[in-house]
Amino acid sequence: MTTAVLPGSFDPFTVGHLDLAERALTFCDRLVVAVGVNSAKTPLFDVEKRMRMVRAATGHLAGVEVVAMDALLVDLCSQVGADMVVKGVRDGADVTWESTQAAVNRDLGGPETVWLPTRGELSHVSSSVVRELLRWGLDVSRYVPGPVVELVGDNGPDRRTEVGGLHG
Repeated sequence: MTTAVLPGSFDPFTVGHLDLAERALTFCDRLVVAVGVNSAKTPLFDVEKRMRMVRAATGHLAGVEVVAMDALLVDLCSQVGADMVVKGVRDGADVTWESTQAAVNRDLGGPETVWLPTRGELSHVSSSVVRELLRWGLDVSRYVPGPVVELVGDNGPDRRTEVGGLHG
């Protein structure tokens, strides 16, 4: 059985993330989606909600497990017996960043990283874009899987009233 880890903050989980998970399952039997916990960052959604989003979006996929990751990626990979890490790359900046991360993970004894280029029609999709649209109270249904739409929508009131000092 081949096990891959798909790590990320998934704040929130997007159609791009779902595409990566579906594509990863074409070459692994077990995909561990590792929802990152980073005490240095303040996510829009807490880890429990992000895990619910991932489970809701991937519920139709056999072989997916969702875990919280509050340790080094290499430690999680060892713990779950991962054969590889799967990462999506959108552009040259992603490749530069991810190649550094992959090298460090290898130096620490982690498995190889497999990069999946983002499909062209999804290259503009990111969690950052979704968070910004949510801040303006806009529809994100094109950017997050159907089961995630409700979960992101119940994250509180419309925040258009004060964004970056502007009043709307």
